[in-house]
Amino acid sequence: MKNNKIDRHKDDINKEACVHEPAQHRAEHSHRLFTHHHSHGEGSSIDYQAYHSKIRGWNPTFKFLFTCIALILCIGLDNPYVSVTTIVAMGFVSIVLGGVSFHDYLSTMMLPITFILLGTLMIGIDFSLTPKGEYNFHFGFFYIITSKSRLLHMGAIILKVFGAISTMITLTLSTPATEIVGVLRKLKVPKLIIELMNMIYRYIFVMMDTYRQMKESAESRLGFVDYKTSLHTFAGIASNIFVVTLKRSGDYYNALESRCYEGELLFLEEEKPIKAVQAGFAVLYVVVVLALWWAT
Repeated sequence: MKNNKIDRHKDDINKEACVHEPAQHRAEHSHRLFTHHHSHGEGSSIDYQAYHSKIRGWNPTFKFLFTCIALILCIGLDNPYVSVTTIVAMGFVSIVLGGVSFHDYLSTMMLPITFILLGTLMIGIDFSLTPKGEYNFHFGFFYIITSKSRLLHMGAIILKVFGAISTMITLTLSTPATEIVGVLRKLKVPKLIIELMNMIYRYIFVMMDTYRQMKESAESRLGFVDYKTSLHTFAGIASNIFVVTLKRSGDYYNALESRCYEGELLFLEEEKPIKAVQAGFAVLYVVVVLALWWAT
């Protein structure tokens, strides 16, 4: 009789385990899915990098003014040594101080590379029917000609552009958009311009996220298995992305109105004092840049 009770008790335990085990398994599986979804795609997001930057605690007004001064010096002094110094200094701030990985920083820097090369290539080369340049490359009935001075001028412009871009990337990778909006408000920028800038910025990310989801959905259905299928898939994405993005943008605006939006975005701003080390670094950078410009 006692053995029968023990056996029945074991059967009850096994039944309870059979009931609860699938639920526990589903919970663990759901947690893994949620974790994967949370981390997917966010590492390359500018907002993600800004909110996780090690120098996010720096005063946003200080960062804004520092990068603007660096931008003005890089463009105004028009010196390749200044441009290189700006690129190195901004990379140091973003990677070493800010904690951005070198790969992510370089990927962000390379985004406008196509526009830069197309814009500066015509400065470095020219076309001619006769070989009248210092360096001549014959292509059938015409020549591509260039010279050392033109190539150096093109290189200086490329360095200047990358220096200017690096200052803006340093700001965006370390300062959330909400704090930049707060700085612009302190500088008395018109509210309409601030609202338009913020809305356009947000809608760009809405469109990018929509495109990413549609592309992943197409890839899971072998939508890019060959060239013909890829063209058909691309046409479908191109025709639908505007409609889907417009709907999501409408939802975004409805969410704003549900939170009492009346034409002005207000964010909670933290008080972040400027430390002596930060101010000293900015002064040192300006002194080094001016010294390089004076010496060269």
